[in-house]
Amino acid sequence: MFSVPLAENAELRPLEPWQAPEFLAHIDRARAHTDPWIPWATFSTDLDSARATLQRYADRQATDSGRIFGIWQDGTLVGGVMFVHFDTKSGNCEIGAWTEPAGEGRGLITAAVRLLLDYAFTTRGLHRAEWWCSAVNARSRAVAERLGMRRDGVLREWILHNGVRLDKEIWAILAPEWAATTKA
Repeated sequence: MFSVPLAENAELRPLEPWQAPEFLAHIDRARAHTDPWIPWATFSTDLDSARATLQRYADRQATDSGRIFGIWQDGTLVGGVMFVHFDTKSGNCEIGAWTEPAGEGRGLITAAVRLLLDYAFTTRGLHRAEWWCSAVNARSRAVAERLGMRRDGVLREWILHNGVRLDKEIWAILAPEWAATTKA
């Protein structure tokens, strides 16, 4: 298995179905912090559903249409990043991320997303990468801004969460824009 260093004592690795117990323990720690932004956390509530979440991404990886990676800090899973959508035919992808409080504040999400962007644009030749986030998720918006993404638009009242309709922002960066940021 490969791992890519993100910071001192932190690495990015594939997250696979056999890791469902570790993933579930992490999601249980992250649930209150993550669920307002990523509703799929509510779908991983026991070992079978956690394994099913990871299996969906394993199936997407097998068809080259998505992937999921974990972020380990000091040997503990504290967050992750994923290609929610990956389409080589259209040249577009969507990247997502999550973390528990123990994984915040060290730049781990930004570093991991940077790796995914570089893979999408440089290795795979995609043209556009999107980042969707709730309009009230300032931390997620800050990641998009740090990576040079632009806000393309807002889907007004796009998602119903805990009885409240929230706007969804769509941020994106294009391959030529990414190339310009990596040369600077």
